[in-house]
Amino acid sequence: MKPVLDAAQTKRLEADAEEKGRPSSVLMERAGCALANEVLALGPTEVLVVCGRGNNGGDGLVAARRLAFLGRRVRVQVVGGPGGLKGEPARNLELLQGLPCAVGDLAPETRLEPMAVVIDAVFGTGLNRAPEGDYAEAIRMIERLRTAGARVVAADLASGVESDSGQVFEPAVTADVTVCFGILKIGACIEPGSSQSGRVRAVDIGLADAKDARVFWLEEEDVLGWIPKRAPNSHKGTFGHLLVIAGSRGKSGAAAMAALSALRSGVGLVTVATPADALDAVLGHAPELMGIALDVEDGLGPEHWEALAETAKSMQAIAVGPGISKGPRTADFFAALLREFLGPIVIDADGLNVIADRLELLGAAKGRVVLTPHPGEMARLAKKTSKEIQANRLEIAREFAQTHGVTLVLKGSRTLVALGDGTVRINPTGNPGMASGGTGDVLTGMIGSLLAQKLAPAEAASAGVFVHGLSGDRMRDQRGEAGLIATDVIEGLGPIWARWSR
Repeated sequence: MKPVLDAAQTKRLEADAEEKGRPSSVLMERAGCALANEVLALGPTEVLVVCGRGNNGGDGLVAARRLAFLGRRVRVQVVGGPGGLKGEPARNLELLQGLPCAVGDLAPETRLEPMAVVIDAVFGTGLNRAPEGDYAEAIRMIERLRTAGARVVAADLASGVESDSGQVFEPAVTADVTVCFGILKIGACIEPGSSQSGRVRAVDIGLADAKDARVFWLEEEDVLGWIPKRAPNSHKGTFGHLLVIAGSRGKSGAAAMAALSALRSGVGLVTVATPADALDAVLGHAPELMGIALDVEDGLGPEHWEALAETAKSMQAIAVGPGISKGPRTADFFAALLREFLGPIVIDADGLNVIADRLELLGAAKGRVVLTPHPGEMARLAKKTSKEIQANRLEIAREFAQTHGVTLVLKGSRTLVALGDGTVRINPTGNPGMASGGTGDVLTGMIGSLLAQKLAPAEAASAGVFVHGLSGDRMRDQRGEAGLIATDVIEGLGPIWARWSR
């Protein structure tokens, strides 16, 4: 997993580099050259570099020098005028002398040729309020040029994005590419900042490893290392037995999708416990499924756990919540389940809404718990509004996971997996087409399947969200975002496992 840093951690790494003989002038030179190389890959006819007065502007000036030296037509505009530069940025401005590069003040009326590239070197990390004055004007100019057809490459972070939360101020740059210097930045990797950042890549500029990182970017090689290998002498018991407690009359599809996605994610056996009047509909989706009929009249209650407790002893994991029948005693059902089942449990959908009113149940759980809320469910769990959740996804998810000792999957664009130790993993896969009924049920089944295969909750949740999104991306390419449905995600799992097995 790649580390993802906040502004303070980035500053500490830069200070450490200075102490070890890599001064800011060296880091700036490497950053600017990497920025220029990214621009060159776009094949621009013309390059405009818009520089702030800090070190981010200095990175842009290094890029301008390299691009001009290589024969590209380059213009530089400095917010507040070139005379306001000091230190390393001023030195790099002097090094532009003698090269075919026009340098001047900010000119909002600027026009560019087709296929031009704008380098956004206005702000880097550390921005904590809305840009004002000339800085706001510079950002608006970049956005106007982008709208007119220019491509935008951001230096370290798109200007207007807050580096630690990913919040987007007004105005803000929308980049096609963001080049993070040394280490990925949180603001470029989580929403809404990630939507402003385009394609994000980190380039090595000589910083040390980020040993104090608490946020990480999931990669395919991580997930490959977690997925259980299947030995030649394996049998169905080798890969666990999952109990899915889900569904109700009219919502049998939720139970079916959770169970089918579990089967397609490698678990050896799946048993579905659902109300009797929904069982046939669930089992009709696949002959591989086994079922337990529950006598439910007024929602799940503690008596239903009593009916399942003996069977559950032979299960390696439980997935509960999708489409369940709620009633006045459903919280008591969850209390008994969490108090008595010793294995891992993944809770989703209406299970989360029940837990939200009885958070103390999480502290009484004998087994390890994974929660998979969407923002609305997270709002109920955290006693906040959905708007508040979306405004500070990372910290709210981190705090909840730490406080309650759970693994928390906060779904959405750039799904977060927050662990009880305070670390958070960012999932890069998935697309807006997955905002469709049932995709959460599919994820629940996948995570339950991986838990039953004895993956630790952190790895089961992380692998589950990564593969879930990867399958969604694959099926989007075949059917488009508007035509993507939850069962497509199940269908897309097979080719992923096939490719990985090779």
